[in-house]
Amino acid sequence: MSEDGPSPSPSALGVWLSAARPRTLPAAVAPVLVGTAMAAHDHALVPAAALLCLAFALLVQVGTNFANDYYDFVKGADTEARVGPRRAVAAGLVKPATMRKAMFAVFAVAFVLGLSLIHWGGPWMLAIGIASILSGIAYTGGPWPLGYHGLGDVFVFIFFGLVAVSTTYFVQAGTVTGMVVLASVPMGLLAANILLVNNYRDADTDVVANKRTVVVRFGRRYARAQFGASVAVALIVPLIFRAGGYSSWCLLPLLLSPMAFSHIKRLKSARGPLELVALLGATGKLLALYAVLFAAGVSF
Repeated sequence: MSEDGPSPSPSALGVWLSAARPRTLPAAVAPVLVGTAMAAHDHALVPAAALLCLAFALLVQVGTNFANDYYDFVKGADTEARVGPRRAVAAGLVKPATMRKAMFAVFAVAFVLGLSLIHWGGPWMLAIGIASILSGIAYTGGPWPLGYHGLGDVFVFIFFGLVAVSTTYFVQAGTVTGMVVLASVPMGLLAANILLVNNYRDADTDVVANKRTVVVRFGRRYARAQFGASVAVALIVPLIFRAGGYSSWCLLPLLLSPMAFSHIKRLKSARGPLELVALLGATGKLLALYAVLFAAGVSF
């Protein structure tokens, strides 16, 4: 207890907003923004479909965060030894059963909302919607959680990159081109880097909980190499777009090169959890800025 007395209890709204993990939401917004920009470039923009994709992506992200909060507590990954932002269930702010109900409620709303995309994308949208929701649960839940077996990075790359960008474009243009798939690559890689920094920070407690992330499986040196390679590939993609006939505006993300390479140095030199928490936020900002600049560039 400090001299000023006990710290005030967080409000119910504050608890749930924190559990939704606002800093992770750019990972949901970024691919929809890029997919929509690609559709605009190809004169296929459908604003209503794009907005529904955005709403679905945000809800699935929040539902996944609720699932992570619940399942990591149940499986023992979130304990008092964990560093980083407080988790609602582990901190005793939300009962496990309540978080579980909230998780399913958010996913249910996402599913119902996603059904409207069938109007533009056909029955494929049903399959993609179900797969996205099940993957959000299976990331930390179920009999074989992806995140506990080193597949979290693959999951993020596929669903926050390939699936999100391609689906957003498909419901507007009715097809998917090779350039759209290419545009999804930096989104997936930079989103996976957010997860990698998070797991880099939590590696010690993940070992105890038998959570075999990429960092735990292959070590911090490998994790740094993967992080750096993802940054490099993300910065190469705009050059391929320029070579493919897009205007020079598509090179705007290269303005982020100093920031991106500074992140590689910060990951290597990080000596404590506070530095990694700061880098985690910076990595999310890099993804958001890259998406905005890339979307603006390809729209011309």
